[in-house]
Amino acid sequence: MLRERVFGDVVKRHQLLLEAGVPAPVIAATTADGLLLLRNLPGRPLAKAVFEEQDPCTAEQLIQLLDAMPMSVTRLERRPPWSDAVQHYAQMVAAAVPSATDKLDWLVQQVTDGLATVPLGNEPTHGDFHEGQVHVAGGRIVGMLDVDTVGPGRRADDLACLIAHLSTIQRMNAAQEARVHRLIRTWVPVFDTRVDPLELRLRAAAVIISLATGPFRGQEPDWEWETMRMIASAEALVRQVS
Repeated sequence: MLRERVFGDVVKRHQLLLEAGVPAPVIAATTADGLLLLRNLPGRPLAKAVFEEQDPCTAEQLIQLLDAMPMSVTRLERRPPWSDAVQHYAQMVAAAVPSATDKLDWLVQQVTDGLATVPLGNEPTHGDFHEGQVHVAGGRIVGMLDVDTVGPGRRADDLACLIAHLSTIQRMNAAQEARVHRLIRTWVPVFDTRVDPLELRLRAAAVIISLATGPFRGQEPDWEWETMRMIASAEALVRQVS
């Protein structure tokens, strides 16, 4: 059930994307009191497919999916990029793991300084693009979820969000970790041809810092080790371009 204003916005986003041929969920029905029913997407989530031996899709397909969004998306409400809140999330992480404060301060400085002169951008963006939002089948993309976040921004934000989420998947076994890391190593050089490599890595690091609040909030087993591992992933990305 959605509030009246939100309901109209969400329906509008689905319609814009579907009319442009973007494989968003099809609206099955709506009700006068704000209930929105969506048809299931075909295929399976990329979040599961990344662990399989066959590549789930290509980096080029991921870029093409995002670039297929119509320019009318840029007239929707702008969602702030994750990097805008990097200081806030870093403080949250530092409160949970004080020993990481210096490293987090350095990362925040690198992100804020490196992105200080980058304009907001006016490309159609998903806004929260990660492996849980994409459905694949037969080595190709067949669907994209949670399109209520679409709006104007920079393509680097979407691709960075995906890199960050893939870089911080928890509780993988050795084989799964090897497959995911291989995908990252394969996809990132392709993303570098579409967006600025420096911007991509700084934005990905900012998203990772936001995700690093998760292990403590969820009180997961070995949460401190998981948090430090995420911070190390963010640092590794920044070191590539610093």
